[in-house]
Amino acid sequence: MDRFRRFDEAYYHRFYDSPQTRVISVEEHANLAEFVFAFARYNKVEVKSVLDVGAGTGLWKYWIEKHQKGVQYTGTEVSQVMCKKHGYLHRDIARWRDRKKHDLIVCQGVLQYLPDPDVAPAVANIAAMSRGLVYVEVTTRQDLRERCDTTRTDTDIFVRNGSYYRGILSKHLVSVGAGLWWVKDRPPPFFELEMAG
Repeated sequence: MDRFRRFDEAYYHRFYDSPQTRVISVEEHANLAEFVFAFARYNKVEVKSVLDVGAGTGLWKYWIEKHQKGVQYTGTEVSQVMCKKHGYLHRDIARWRDRKKHDLIVCQGVLQYLPDPDVAPAVANIAAMSRGLVYVEVTTRQDLRERCDTTRTDTDIFVRNGSYYRGILSKHLVSVGAGLWWVKDRPPPFFELEMAG
């Protein structure tokens, strides 16, 4: 995992800890977490276990511990520093697949760091470990051009079109909007027009 050496203390301080340069605050992230869990509740998707792929500074971990007591949380990271600090499993999602399935899998800000040969295996592993709901956030070429504050966003990524990710994700998952996906091998709890394709 030497290729992930860049994910050191300095990286996390710049993009997640420092108020001057962080890409998201704890409060902003809390809104996202509340949305995802409210979406699950609304659709009667029971979330008892969460797998957080690329768990970073623990935004999901600490929000879940505070607001979703009783939910079993598992975090994975390629960063040795973050694993030691937060107790995550040291795993590379392109090469690891847990035997257990999880009610919610979070993959936020991970796929854009993987080289082309690793993206499809990573998505296949995520889908195989999912009991249904998956949240995916990836920075795309259009995001960098039109949406991201590039003074705060890490631009040292694999810059790809959204269609690239949609093509890979849609082999295993169906989009239900706002970054949420549902595994294709389970009956969806959504109405037809709530799903893409």
